[in-house]
Amino acid sequence: MSVPTPHISAKLGDFAKTVLMPGDPLRAKFIAENFLEDAVLVNNVRGVQGYTGYYKGKRVSVMASGMGQPSIGIYSYELFNFYGVENIIRVGSCGSFSPELHVRDIVVAMGACTNGNYASQYNLPGTFCPIASFDLVRRAVEECEKLGVNYRVGNILSSDMFYDDANSGMQWAKMGVLGVEMESAALYCNAARAGKNALCICTVSDSFIYPEENTTAEERQNSFTKMMEIALNLA
Repeated sequence: MSVPTPHISAKLGDFAKTVLMPGDPLRAKFIAENFLEDAVLVNNVRGVQGYTGYYKGKRVSVMASGMGQPSIGIYSYELFNFYGVENIIRVGSCGSFSPELHVRDIVVAMGACTNGNYASQYNLPGTFCPIASFDLVRRAVEECEKLGVNYRVGNILSSDMFYDDANSGMQWAKMGVLGVEMESAALYCNAARAGKNALCICTVSDSFIYPEENTTAEERQNSFTKMMEIALNLA
């Protein structure tokens, strides 16, 4: 497939080698306006905003993924395979299953469990374990230490359901899964298949352990700045 693709209107070369990928287009806009210098809008198909600019002299891009594995599956696939992107760092939010994590703490997702079937397309004779790129995990941990944030490294659940009739979240928690979001497993699958690098860094937006802790949509969009700094420093 040539570029532009069906979902990205950018030209070849418009994206940097590293792309930060929040779910929310407005979070992508916030990162571009508040952290990047000389940021240029390179994609706005379906309102999924993508920007390229400079952070501490390094060229870096940010583009939204939308919600869910099918959505990030499309955008990350096209970036990896058609636009020459080498690294995608998801900067998202998650609900925590862990008593050690509170709202605004950081999860570095070393692995991504899932209740979805994204990996079935590869026709593997078993169960594929989607994992992050170790170098990005290692460097993310170093950045967390430098910033002095509370963080945990481990498994996260990429769920295909936000409203779960079976309320199965705590069944994952008993296996040490730290929290739940909706995108990372597909991102990690695409990176593995393309021979590229991926990492998910999430800020805890609410907790299954401490239900009184939560954040608003505006706070999730604009105030998870430590996570943004960690990801940008990786670039």
